[in-house]
Amino acid sequence: MDPSAPRPGPPGQARGTARPVLHLAHENDGWGYRRIHGELLNRGWKVTASTVWEILQRAGVDPAPQRASRSWAKFLTAQTHGILAADVFHVDTVFLRRLFVLLFIEHTTRRVHIAGVTRNVTTAWAIQQARNLLMNLDGTHAASIRYPIRDNAGYFTEGFDAVFTAIGARVVPTLPGVPRMNAIAERWVGSCRREATDQALITGERHLRLVVDEYADHHNEHRPHQSLRQRCPDGVDAPEPPAADGPSRVIRRDRLGGLIHEYAQVA
Repeated sequence: MDPSAPRPGPPGQARGTARPVLHLAHENDGWGYRRIHGELLNRGWKVTASTVWEILQRAGVDPAPQRASRSWAKFLTAQTHGILAADVFHVDTVFLRRLFVLLFIEHTTRRVHIAGVTRNVTTAWAIQQARNLLMNLDGTHAASIRYPIRDNAGYFTEGFDAVFTAIGARVVPTLPGVPRMNAIAERWVGSCRREATDQALITGERHLRLVVDEYADHHNEHRPHQSLRQRCPDGVDAPEPPAADGPSRVIRRDRLGGLIHEYAQVA
């Protein structure tokens, strides 16, 4: 046993206390053994802190910090329908100029909105792109946004947050150095790089905007997603396609000069 750990309580004390201890630990990821001990004392359970610690150890329950790190996944699952994630990624042109793309992605449908492309991401520019996004969404759609997620970059300031808090949303900043807290946006950026921007020689802002807009349209209108039962974001509520038969044939549509292929069934 760890010499720095609390000493176990009286023998047999843990037997009747294990159930409430484990119940509280599983329902409260951020509670350590002392927090659980205090809660039990205030509810009339005569138990020592060392006994609570021993129960958690024997049950293989991780310490509170490790359990709390998993609570983010529970938050994302529970609040999916109200989450809008923002992210910025860069692309270098053939003339060695760096351009930046601001995007928003809806967690519930995985629909992507390309907000803007710029050579310099400023606070004023980011705020205006957020305003433009909300103006382009219908009122009901905008009102459904409850938790915008963004990182702690310098251009995401209180003014940026205020655009969303004005519609009743609560902005959730990600922790520094934890990209998984914005994993859905990060994954889209990776896909866009691999399938589009890394495969093209980008010449400038207008060219990059055309490329990312075209890729976003492909993502929204055609690309299947496992989380959406292999539907595309715009086709989540569409009826099932007709079953393929012998006479059917498949036609191909090219995007971005043939970098992306889309297929459709025709009679």
